Amino acid sequence: MFLRHRGIGLGIGAVAVALSLAACGTSSGTGTGADTGKPAAEAAKKAVAKGGEDFGTAAEKTAAMGTAAKPGEWPRTVTHAMGTTEIKAPPTRVVVLDVGELDNVVSLGVKPVGFAPSEGSPELPSYLKQDAGTPKNVGTINNLNLEAIAGLHPDLILGSQLRAADQYDELSKIAPTVFSIRPGFTWKENYLLNAAALDKTEEAKAKLAEYDRKVKDLGAKLGDDKPVVSMVRFLPNGVIRLYANASFIGTILQDAGVPRPANQNIPDLAAEVSAENIDQADADVIFTGVYGDPKATDKSAVQGNPLWKNLKAVKAGHAYEVPDETWYLGLGVTAAMEVVGDLERYLAG
Repeated sequence: MFLRHRGIGLGIGAVAVALSLAACGTSSGTGTGADTGKPAAEAAKKAVAKGGEDFGTAAEKTAAMGTAAKPGEWPRTVTHAMGTTEIKAPPTRVVVLDVGELDNVVSLGVKPVGFAPSEGSPELPSYLKQDAGTPKNVGTINNLNLEAIAGLHPDLILGSQLRAADQYDELSKIAPTVFSIRPGFTWKENYLLNAAALDKTEEAKAKLAEYDRKVKDLGAKLGDDKPVVSMVRFLPNGVIRLYANASFIGTILQDAGVPRPANQNIPDLAAEVSAENIDQADADVIFTGVYGDPKATDKSAVQGNPLWKNLKAVKAGHAYEVPDETWYLGLGVTAAMEVVGDLERYLAG
């Protein structure tokens, strides 16, 4: 039974701070985009974006990154997407440049001093507020405020090549900086990379094992006759995405053994459709998300359209709106656990 559920510029002062902080740790750029100038950095970002030549191998490559340092060993050198970084002592002032890194460090008991939210959700995610402390805003994921970051005197910066390869050199002068390749379907590998920089690998492995048990229990509860699930997300400017396997939510559904429509069972982030062919979103169950202000999207127009109302899942009452901040923006183990709990309530209740 399906249960219905209610659901930037760097100022002079910042330069001085950056130079003084550079002594706290070193970052040597030997990876793609490091110390090669802005054009190469932009090319590196493009290569790991949706449709890029390195998109499909991002998880495998991230899994090979990390540190050879033993627990409690400092300094430690971390290999990451932009090269290698030496971290001299246990970090106490961490700045995170995306929601995934925020989720990661908070789950490991770290309260970051700075955080860059997404443009569509500028507040601290509600599911992390209790444990995240009061990190200062340092811009957004696509528009970092380097002066604000430097002013926080961080001793570790965590981000990704996809978001900020073009600012890696400046960031690494402020503090030791460790980048994953990209957020999203690489969330487990990113978690272990962040944990390596914090000397919290065993804690991260325990959290992932807890997630693994919970998602496998969900799969067992749903049995052999699992419903086919479609993921629909409304974005600004009329963009409608059907999220596929190479996405955060896609990995969770795969881990639970939940089947997907053929047009979403692909090794990509998402397929895009228009309001005129929203019938391609049909399945036994539809979960919808909205990025940012719903009024800036086509959500109302689509869901008022006869094509939407005639979808099998909609007519059966099995279309549910879910929290965008966990299902799509969460990108970490805490959000993943929330999503698994939601799936159990919707699908196994």
